[in-house]
Parts: sequence; structure tokens; C-alpha cells
Amino acid sequence: MKLIRVVLPCLLASFAVASDSTFPGLQKVLTPAEWQRAGLDKLTPDQLGVIDAALIRHVAQVVTKVTTPPPIVPEKGVTAQENALARSRFWDRFGFGKGDGTGWREQQPMQAKVTGWQGANRFSLDTGQVWEGLEPIPYEILGATVTIEARPLGAFALKLNENSVPVRVRRVK
Repeated sequence: MKLIRVVLPCLLASFAVASDSTFPGLQKVLTPAEWQRAGLDKLTPDQLGVIDAALIRHVAQVVTKVTTPPPIVPEKGVTAQENALARSRFWDRFGFGKGDGTGWREQQPMQAKVTGWQGANRFSLDTGQVWEGLEPIPYEILGATVTIEARPLGAFALKLNENSVPVRVRRVK
């Protein structure tokens, strides 16, 4: 186990430095002092080959695991393609657009009536959505029709009317 703790960091460092994709072997990766300290000088060439092969196999598995994206698991009754398409529709989750890739400036503002408060800064709309202010909401909005507009970087802003100062909000439900 100690051998793995000593050899594996050296091995990974050698892969990062070397432009060659082949593993040169432990003896070329370690310094002579590390080679003797690990006791590798007492092993036969066959035993060293087994260790080299195990390290190569392990690094290949780690690299494969890191570079392979997780599989998309489809929901029941939905194909994998439909599930991936539904997940990519960012704006649909917020009631804006149809996920057609238009920019935030082209997204139509959503107007809805505030039907209730749920806590200090959380409110519900007549559409069933629940939103929360990222900063204190300075308006009395209960029963009022508000506008939620898209902003850059996936943000949203609440406005009471055209002249009101926008308040940053996020959708909770």
C-alpha cells in the first residue's frame, strides 16, 4: 500500500510531463533513491512488469472515468433523446420561450398575479410557480400583477410596473 502511495503520484506526474503516451516503467519514473527506498531493487523484472501493467491499467480506468460523461437516464415512457432535449430547455422550466436558443433580450416577460406569501421573501403566483427574492422586495405585491423578466446569465428580475426598480428573484418551484 505504501508503494502505491509513493509510486502513483510519481506516475501521474510523469504522465502529465511526458508528451509520449507510453509508460516508460517505474525505474525511469522514480529516482534511484526512491527506487531503493521502495524496495523495488529486490524485485525481479517479471514482478516489476506486473506492477507496471497494473499501474497502466489503473490510470487508463481513471482517465476513462474522468473523460466519459455520465449517461443520460431517460424517465419512464420517455426516450433518451426526448429526455436530453427536455433537459436542455432551460427557459421552459421558468415559463419563458420554448428552448429555441434565443437570447435573454428576446425572451418575452412573464406577467402573473401574486396570490400569496410563503415566508419573508418568497411569493407564489397564480401560475403555480413559487419565486424568491434574492434581495428584499420593497413593494407590496400581494394581489398585484407583476412582471418577471429574463436577465443575462440565467438571472431574473421582478418589476411591479414600468417605473419600478427591478428586484433580483429566482424560481423555487
